[in-house]
Amino acid sequence: MENRKERKERIGVVTSNKMEKSIVVSEVKKVKHPLYGKFVKQTKKYVAHDETNDCNIGDTVRIMETRPLSKSKCWRLVEIIERAK
Repeated sequence: MENRKERKERIGVVTSNKMEKSIVVSEVKKVKHPLYGKFVKQTKKYVAHDETNDCNIGDTVRIMETRPLSKSKCWRLVEIIERAK
């Protein structure tokens, strides 16, 4: 039997929850500029599936890669790490 590849996981902050059963998660990473050496913030947005509509804006969440669920949605919510204050 073939083994599945390890699924990718990301941790980010919910920036939008206006869609039904979907959230937008932003992941921020600091990358060193190749020429100048300054650390620059880069933001990547992921559309993730939230079955229970439980997330709110500002929550820190963990998402996991899954099969494509729509044109732009191929991540699903695993857990809410920290609620927004």
